[in-house]
Amino acid sequence: MAKQRMMLRFARWHIWLGWLVGVPVLMWTVTGLVMVTRPIDEVRGDALRAPPTALQTGAFTLPDFGEPVSKVELVQQLSGPVWIVTTSDGGHFRYDAASGVVLPPVIESEARKIAKQVYAGDAELQTVSYIPYDEVPLEVRQPINIWQLHYADGTNLYLEAATGQLLAVRTGWWRIYDFMWGLHIMDLQGRENAHGTVIIVFATLAMLGALLGCILMFRRRKARVKA
Repeated sequence: MAKQRMMLRFARWHIWLGWLVGVPVLMWTVTGLVMVTRPIDEVRGDALRAPPTALQTGAFTLPDFGEPVSKVELVQQLSGPVWIVTTSDGGHFRYDAASGVVLPPVIESEARKIAKQVYAGDAELQTVSYIPYDEVPLEVRQPINIWQLHYADGTNLYLEAATGQLLAVRTGWWRIYDFMWGLHIMDLQGRENAHGTVIIVFATLAMLGALLGCILMFRRRKARVKA
């Protein structure tokens, strides 16, 4: 009798847990299915990124940065080879690699030229917008000044205003994937915290519900064998 009462209690818990976690489990399944319907390379818009321009050879001058740096990279831009510098406090600058002179931030006309160099798609460029660091959209998730280049097919290119480097390519499928990812990890606001309290609680409840279901199934099969 004690075992029967325990099994009845487990059955009730299993039912209540099923009602409680049914929607999240369905959501995890649907969002996971949507996210795997397209190759991740297509989602990221890799085919829309032009191959990097080969670096021109020559005599390069390493500038005096005047402050601690965490990263220095030599890249080819429209004006020629450029040093891309990241300072220890997170600042980004670019220097002419030949003269070592610091270069100014990118203006709209230069952003348009860079877009022609880095964009490999066929869609027409519609708008070019400067976005300050405190108004950066969720598509970028970096608090830096940027240029947004919007194309007719819905694709957005994002260039860092300080350096002219391509930060991101965002397609329509990327936005769908990103929304589904936010639902999947239960973090629609930032869409980055995959170990938040909400998902941990519901995942734990789902695991307990599945465990109770396995116990109930095992006990019923055992009872049928005895009968």
